[in-house]
Amino acid sequence: MNRILAASILAGAAAFASNAFAQEGTVSGAVGGAATGAVVGGPVGAVVGGVAGAAIGTILAPPPPEVRTVVVQQTTPSVVYDQPIVVGQPLPTTVVLYPVPGYDNYYYTVVNNERVIVDPQSRTVLQVVN
Repeated sequence: MNRILAASILAGAAAFASNAFAQEGTVSGAVGGAATGAVVGGPVGAVVGGVAGAAIGTILAPPPPEVRTVVVQQTTPSVVYDQPIVVGQPLPTTVVLYPVPGYDNYYYTVVNNERVIVDPQSRTVLQVVN
């Protein structure tokens, strides 16, 4: 019974994913969280994991491709930072962020010669552009 419930939740989330491609981060977070939660905590874990995964997926949803295109076109000097750049982790306040022209919700910087798209409110790395 528990496995059937967990499988139903996962199937429902997967079906939702095909209909809501625009909300990719939320859906993939929900599906991944539900799968992990089901393994760890059974059906209740699947529900909790799905909700938590959706929230995290929404927060860390990658920016639209247009933002990446604009960031690549910018000429900004690179700064040296001795820690790894990790998606989902904030950059320190010592790293200068620049607004992405035309996209107020995104900032960028260049760290160790890699362009990084950042959430300006939390300074969280959303995407590393190679």
